[in-house]
This record gives sequence, C-alpha cells and structure tokens, in this order.
Amino acid sequence: MNLAARPLGRTGLRVTPAGLGLAALGRPAYITLGRDEDLGDDRGVETMRARTWAVLDAAWAAGVRYVDAARSYGLAEEFLAGWLRDRGVPPGAVTVGSKWGYRYVGGWRLDAERHEVKELSAERLRVQLAETTALLGDHLSLYQIHSATVESGVFDDPEVAEGLRALRAGGVAVGLSTTGPRQAETIDRAVESGLFDTVQSTWNLLERSAEGALDRAHAAGLGVIVKEGVANGRLTARAAPAALAEAARERGATPDALALAAALSRPWAGVVLSGAASPGQLRQNLAATAVAWDDDLEARLSGLAEDAEHYWDTRARLAWS
Repeated sequence: MNLAARPLGRTGLRVTPAGLGLAALGRPAYITLGRDEDLGDDRGVETMRARTWAVLDAAWAAGVRYVDAARSYGLAEEFLAGWLRDRGVPPGAVTVGSKWGYRYVGGWRLDAERHEVKELSAERLRVQLAETTALLGDHLSLYQIHSATVESGVFDDPEVAEGLRALRAGGVAVGLSTTGPRQAETIDRAVESGLFDTVQSTWNLLERSAEGALDRAHAAGLGVIVKEGVANGRLTARAAPAALAEAARERGATPDALALAAALSRPWAGVVLSGAASPGQLRQNLAATAVAWDDDLEARLSGLAEDAEHYWDTRARLAWS
C-alpha cells in the first residue's frame, strides 16, 4: 500500500494519494447504493458518531492523511472535531478540508423531503466559515465552495471573492468542488480566475468528461481532489458493470478497488477520496493503491464511459437512503 505523503498542488499542504470523505458518515441518509445493508436500522447520532470514529481510526492507522467534510454532511465536522480532540491529533498532522454553500436540513431523518439546501452567497460563506472554524479551529487547512457551477453566479460575486481572498491571506487554502455535466466549464473558469488553490471534481470510469479540464487545472498549479470514484456505489460489487467485474476477478481485486485504481493512475490526481462507511469498506478501497493500472485495463474499461448528461441524470435519480 503506497500512502506516502506528497504536495497538493501549490497549496503547500501534504496529502496522501488516498483520502477519506465523510459524506456517507455524517448524516443518516445519502445517495450511496446499499446503505441499508451497510448501516442497518440504527442511524442514531451516537451510533453514527461511533461509526465515523471507527472509520477515522482505520484511516489513521492505514496512513491516510487527508479528510474531507462539509457543512451539509450533517454532523460530519462535529464528529471529526471530536475525534481529532479525543485522539490528540495536532493541527497539520492530518490535512482537513471542508466546504460551504449547502446547509443540512434533513432533521436527522431518512424520509426528509429535502436533505440539503444550496446557497452560494457571501452571507452563507460568512456564517458557515464561522461554524466550521468553531468546530475545527486550526485543523482547517482547505475551505471549498460546495458544488460551484458557472450558472450559479458565484464566480461573479465580488463579496464572495473578497471573503475567499481574506481566508487565503489568513493561511487557509481556497478551493471549490464541481458537479453536473458542465464540470469542465466550471473548472476552466476557476483556473482563469486565479483565486483557487484546489478543485474537487467527480471523475470515475463512468463519468470522464472533466479529465481534460482537470489536467489543465493541474498544469496551472491547482491541487486536484477526485470524488465519487465509485460512482455512489455503481462501481462496487453491488452494481459493477460486467467488464469491470470480470477485470477485477482477473486481477484479484474488488471492483471498487479497480475503479479507484483508475482514478489514482491519472497523472493530475492529487487525492482520490474513499467514501467508505465502515473500516472494512475502507480497507477494500485502500487496496486500490496496490493495483497496477496498465494500458490493457485502460483499453478494456474505457468503453464504460457514459454521456455526461446521462450520467448526471442517473445520479439525480438515486434515492436517499
């Protein structure tokens, strides 16, 4: 397992090739396939806190040194802050990134009508930065716009830009995450602005439309974080396309490990996130770091790529569970 730390673009931050994202751990519902099997019926706060800490313990023991959260991930920041404090992890020992822009409104219910509400305004940045800082303090190394898009207008808001510049001047790197079939356009706009240190985007064997823009971002000095490398469970053993399942069997790997190995092999990828909901899933995901991705796999599995509009339409129809 190769988890040697390396620089994340021009940020000066040190990260491991594999990181841990807390989207599936900080709240009772998410759009990952198979959550009923993964989590069972008990989604109480204390149960989810204990589960989060167990996965964080496993990640730390394995050498993972990047953890990614967001204000909208329920209590993910609180769970992470408690773990950092309880385990005596000093600031900087783990690079911590979080995000602003969505607010969790699910009320800790599986059947909530809405789980999160998006608002990319300067006021939301001010409020959520204060909330994040109150929890994570000096552990916060990177703060990202959550799901920025060109059409949202966030790139044209001078107050947001001013707030991000002030944050950057205070020593916290500034980034954005992207979403939707126009990810490439958003990434290029972010690079053009000169404001951002990192970009976090969806890339996987089904959704490869942003790879050219991510290569350009990397060349411009931005650190690249890859999210949704197993496509919300669609590239795991539960739902893996036949070609991926067959290649995984031949290589003695699980489909999720092979899918994440594809992301890790991209020369522009700084960190590839695992969204594991248990220590066992995390171990399976981290096995990707020992998989040798080669030209044969690239050729065999390149045909899995879907049209971006189709991919994001499918993702939008995944149930929160």
